[in-house]
Amino acid sequence: MSKKKPVSLAMQIFAATLLAIVLGIALQGHAGFANSYIKPFGTIFLNLVKFIVVPIVLFSIMCGIISMSDIRKVGYIGLKTVVFYLCTTAFAVTIGLVGGNLFKGLFPAIATTDLSYEASAATSFMDTLVNIFPSNFFKPLVEGNMLQVIVMAILLGFSIILVGEKNARVVAAFNDFNDIFMKCMELILRLSPIGVFCLLCPIIAENGPSIIGSLAMVLLAAYICYIFHAVLVYSLSVKAMGGLSPLAFFKGMMPAIMFAFSSASSVGTLPINLDCVQKLGAKKEVASFVLPLGATINMDGTAIYQGVCAIFIASCYGIQLTLPQMVTIVLTATLASIGTAGVPGAGMVMLAMVLTSVGLPVDGIALVAGVDRIFDMGRTTVNITGDAACAVVVSNMEAKREAKTGTKE
Repeated sequence: MSKKKPVSLAMQIFAATLLAIVLGIALQGHAGFANSYIKPFGTIFLNLVKFIVVPIVLFSIMCGIISMSDIRKVGYIGLKTVVFYLCTTAFAVTIGLVGGNLFKGLFPAIATTDLSYEASAATSFMDTLVNIFPSNFFKPLVEGNMLQVIVMAILLGFSIILVGEKNARVVAAFNDFNDIFMKCMELILRLSPIGVFCLLCPIIAENGPSIIGSLAMVLLAAYICYIFHAVLVYSLSVKAMGGLSPLAFFKGMMPAIMFAFSSASSVGTLPINLDCVQKLGAKKEVASFVLPLGATINMDGTAIYQGVCAIFIASCYGIQLTLPQMVTIVLTATLASIGTAGVPGAGMVMLAMVLTSVGLPVDGIALVAGVDRIFDMGRTTVNITGDAACAVVVSNMEAKREAKTGTKE
């Protein structure tokens, strides 16, 4: 008798998503029940994921750097990663602007009188630069400040390499800790289908179709741009520079994609994303460095959202954006993705910066704030898929560089 093949995690999450949608629709009018008795289990799962993220990032980056045993190699990987993220973000905001202009005639005309939105104070680039470096060893770990945790991991990794042969016991200990937290992550991820169901069901029960309302065409434009960017930019990237079939890439990414869509959390999806890209062939030391960095600075989905929303808000105010203004939006959104890295509510802060850069009223954000959760589900999915594409591409480029160097030597 043949042994029954276990159902893959991707299929389990997909089934949980469908079940959440069906039950969410059935529970409309009973949102209180969903929020009181279903949502708490989703929150528990998300808390467990957040609990494991910081040690995973700290130890995986440290162990990745130590295993490279070459500080210059870390520099090469870091440079390629940042360039990849900046280029794809520029493409993303351009696609958002083009999509917004194509759909502009279908956007609703919403009155802008009595609108008010208080934008969070934009953090200057220099303030962001200063805030990257921790002043306390434990504070970044407690607060889950990813950029500071990454800096700590890099500094400790470099220090261990420079200590030399005396570091053998420390390296073994850190590798053991890394294995322990990876196993812990594995156990938590087995609960993913339950977590996805419990996070998504209350949202649908509470809002249903009414959450979309008059902004259906704006949401449709954004989601078409999300899909177009993922299919075009990421497919070409992994095929041309990653040596991987786009079909295999998206199939391997399904568990992370579905989790990101339901949770709307890039950092929360990090452990699943790490697992997916390693199964796709990305080197562990590369993935453990590229993905945490991407979870904080890569904002392709957010850039698309900004492009579409800028066109929509401008149309509501009867303003026609010129080509130089659109170029300004591309530059502002691309640079702001680095400038606002690690800032809470970075999506809204970036949108406020983009609107201000071309003289559009920041109050216009109030037009889209009500459906931000729906935008966020899509943009988070694009963000984490971009992180994974970068990990595959950089890993393949490093493998080729090493092979070339090895041949020369």
